[in-house]
Amino acid sequence: MDWSFVHKTWEKWASANVGGTSSSPPSSSSSSEPLKCAFLLNYDPSGPSRLLSTIAEREGNVNGNGNGIEFAQFIDFIKRHKFQTDTFIIASNQYVVTSIHENWLSARCINTSKPAGEGAVIILTCSFILLALYDGSIGSASRAMMAADQLASQLG
Repeated sequence: MDWSFVHKTWEKWASANVGGTSSSPPSSSSSSEPLKCAFLLNYDPSGPSRLLSTIAEREGNVNGNGNGIEFAQFIDFIKRHKFQTDTFIIASNQYVVTSIHENWLSARCINTSKPAGEGAVIILTCSFILLALYDGSIGSASRAMMAADQLASQLG
């Protein structure tokens, strides 16, 4: 896949869809974006992963933590493919998968302190894993899924 196309597509998509961070006040103008954070991870299960950086693109913060997020456990979770029984961790949040579809998963945080909750949408493409995180419940989950699906359809 052409890296410049991926980068340009990501930049345009992220600027329109990622912005609400957990450290932003609720009245912040960035709260209109459906996602608080998104990661585009290089992933080719048939290729040597050591040749690529894990994080291809990232935007936003996870619970105020913009850097230093370890994805090894998350990638192992994807490789094990035991979505119905395993959980995964991003930053200090533990997630359980609530919906499994052909190429995407929906998950909810099980240790959040936020009243409306937190969730994740994971979309597997041919070369990437899109991990999109959001705050909120059903309406927020729908908006997050639409935003993530928009990027995934552009990347193929």
